[in-house]
Amino acid sequence: MDFPKRVLYFSRNFSTHDIRFLTSLADTEYDVYFLRLENQKSNLRVDVLPSKIKVLPPLNKNQEFTFLNIPGNAIDLRNIIKQITPDIIHAGPIQSCGFLAALAGFSPLVTMSWGSDILVDSERNIFLKWITKYTLKKTAILIGDCEAVKNKVIQFNFSENRIVLFPWGIDLQKYQPGKNEEYRKKLGWLDKFVLLSLRSWERIYGVDIVVNGFIEAIKSEPDLRLILLGNGSQTEIIKSIIKEAGLSDRVFFGGVVDQNDLPGYYQASDLYISASYSDGSSVSLMEALACGIPVLVSDIPGNKEWIETDKNGWMFQSGDYLSLANSIIKICKNKKDLPSISLKARKTAERKANWNENFQKNQHAYELALNLNHNREEISGLT
Repeated sequence: MDFPKRVLYFSRNFSTHDIRFLTSLADTEYDVYFLRLENQKSNLRVDVLPSKIKVLPPLNKNQEFTFLNIPGNAIDLRNIIKQITPDIIHAGPIQSCGFLAALAGFSPLVTMSWGSDILVDSERNIFLKWITKYTLKKTAILIGDCEAVKNKVIQFNFSENRIVLFPWGIDLQKYQPGKNEEYRKKLGWLDKFVLLSLRSWERIYGVDIVVNGFIEAIKSEPDLRLILLGNGSQTEIIKSIIKEAGLSDRVFFGGVVDQNDLPGYYQASDLYISASYSDGSSVSLMEALACGIPVLVSDIPGNKEWIETDKNGWMFQSGDYLSLANSIIKICKNKKDLPSISLKARKTAERKANWNENFQKNQHAYELALNLNHNREEISGLT
């Protein structure tokens, strides 16, 4: 059968992840509309999107989304659905955009998990657990980015055959192995062992664990240096920890970096570190692997799907800065192993993190949702 092809892509705000999805959708036969739940300040502008993408005004133009907005947002979303008559709604995270699309009563709904929405938020309290259950009940197809997400969704009695695993991915041409001596030379770190952290400075990403691990490890390895990118609500805490340790001259605070500059930071580093407490398939981890940078990450389920210890990287005990410090020290003492780890890291990215290949799974999810909806309509017409 010939399927209609109008998609409403509904996301909480506007991120680099949304840019990748929408840019790829623009290359398909779908007629794509982009709706944001809120209009937070960002260094990203929607005019970077392909002209084919029809950008709608945010549901909450001048404020962040709160659950008090739900009644008004649900009414507005129903009106938008009536105006553009989409054939599919692609919505996420689960407890915000997914929930509103479910409340609107639209079918077929393709709900996309953003990782922590199902892994963390779904169990945060009774209210969020109920919202998660309701949204999944109204969902035709669930897109998840790793086995950990899939297993958690199944715990909510969602059918496994309606889950499509799509580990997202990256541009393997943009992120490639190489050495960036320019950044290191500017910092005077040409002969140092440089660590890289670029997760947001929020509690869930454990940047304080990275900083404390660095402070402990540098006692044994004085040539360690740290590139610390990003910002967030823990900015004052992070900076005060480093200042009190007297190590401000050994840490580079890079702030939020333009996406085009990111490969250079990976290539200027010797070891990528993430202490996140929750992740699906981490995009920054994929980027590091693609650049052939050895990685040291927390031993959470999402990371275990990507990293084999002593083969393409290492893991440390989540939440334990001493475990992180000991791992850094061990890696520094065995630098001869790094070239082999680097090669295997790149091969992992080539095998698992190719965005262009992985995006086909998103298309498959749409086809499944449309088929499911069509079959339901046929059954309904016969009864």
